[in-house]
Amino acid sequence: MPIVDIELVCQTDAEFSAISARALADTLGRAMGSEAGHTWVRLRFLGSQAYAENEVSVDAADLPVFVTVLQAKLPAIPELAAEVKAITAAVAACVGRSPERVHVQYAPAAVGRQAFGGRLVQ
Repeated sequence: MPIVDIELVCQTDAEFSAISARALADTLGRAMGSEAGHTWVRLRFLGSQAYAENEVSVDAADLPVFVTVLQAKLPAIPELAAEVKAITAAVAACVGRSPERVHVQYAPAAVGRQAFGGRLVQ
């Protein structure tokens, strides 16, 4: 059931529009071992003028990608570390950015706080 939110920092709408949410969902689903239809991706644009890093200028090639993953239950640390690598590589390949500029964050486990179609994840 992973829900993956991807915020892509881009200079232009055209650059953002060239990225396929479907390709990201397919690639992430494979990377995370999900069944068909069980990995959901929400892709969002963040204009480069709305992003900054202190005391430095960021070149277009170094703009970051922020990824937030929501799962029913978080894997144990060794599995989580392997999943982070797989997610990072998948996103970097799909959006044409360096893996070093892909930043992955995990939301707290969804059990007991996320519902689908009126059914609480348990």
